[in-house]
Amino acid sequence: MNSLRDEIKYLFSGQGMPYEKVSIMVAVIITVFFTVILGNNFIKDANVAIIDLDNSKYSHELIDKIDTSQYMKVTAVINTPVEPKNLFYQDKNIVVIYLPKDLEKNRYTNTAGSIGVFYDNTNTAQTSEIKEALNEIIVEDNLVTQTDTQTGGITLNARNLFNPAASTSNGETQGFLFFFSSMFFTFATIGMIPRLRITGKLNSILKQGTPFDLMIRILPYGMCLLISIFIGLAILRIWGDMVFSGYIVTFIITQVFYIFIVGICSILIGWTAANPGVASSRMILFIPGGFILGGATAPAQILSTWAYVLSHIFPLTWEFHFVRDILMRGANLADIAQIFGAFLIYCAVIITIFCISFYKAKANLLLSEMKEKEVNA
Repeated sequence: MNSLRDEIKYLFSGQGMPYEKVSIMVAVIITVFFTVILGNNFIKDANVAIIDLDNSKYSHELIDKIDTSQYMKVTAVINTPVEPKNLFYQDKNIVVIYLPKDLEKNRYTNTAGSIGVFYDNTNTAQTSEIKEALNEIIVEDNLVTQTDTQTGGITLNARNLFNPAASTSNGETQGFLFFFSSMFFTFATIGMIPRLRITGKLNSILKQGTPFDLMIRILPYGMCLLISIFIGLAILRIWGDMVFSGYIVTFIITQVFYIFIVGICSILIGWTAANPGVASSRMILFIPGGFILGGATAPAQILSTWAYVLSHIFPLTWEFHFVRDILMRGANLADIAQIFGAFLIYCAVIITIFCISFYKAKANLLLSEMKEKEVNA
């Protein structure tokens, strides 16, 4: 009882973490925050591209039915043959529907006709409502014409692209690989500034060096992370059944930028910490957010629009864009030029903030030394 009384006294003394407040705040914030950002409950108005080679009155009516569904929004109608997978890059669409030539003719002559549907299966949970909605549209259409699909009528011919077997090597395991690798990379680098401050090296770097003197220190940790990522991917490819459809050089290029910018973010967030231990606790501010909102745990399309945009504050969100496009969809840099260009702008902003922080700390150090000399004089 004395031990219990002593621990309760310490809990409410304010000398440690105020857990009596933190526990309630975490429960309230988590439930409110995720209820808001996941408020759709399902993917609403998912992007759908349509390749309409029939270009008939019936195909136009069918496109209108698809567009008016609460689950789908038609983003593009293309009347010429095109490779369906090209329409999935940069998460532009999650479904591509192929309306073949003579579709209207087959419908009204009671001839069997088939509509091709290509699903983006990089996340297996994002197409369930769409599959159900498309089946309902086709069933209702066949009922209108009173057609038996065994002798005629329109049917759906579906294909799951990029991860047809719904393999966990392409899903949960891969997501955890990048999440935990990034998390421990952050643990290794986030305490750099507090460590240099404690050892007395930070002041000399600020007075005599440039931001590059701190950036270069990321290199050995970054090489370890890059090697470890490819070791993990090799295990998933050889031992598991992971899809690696893209070019390895393209993926390496994106990883170099990603690792560098995660290191910069890590140093920035740990800059003001009193010691490396305190700095490590700040990892939660920017790594888990990308894992939760980046499309690894749940489809990115389920997020509210503002939440999807906000998720790009976290570096790991960009990483999952590259993983889906390059590894699974087989995109090259030209195919993802828009998203990669946006990521480079993001990198430039972070580096600018880092340089401003460096020179601000340098100015404060020189100012404090000047004041100290005046006092001593």
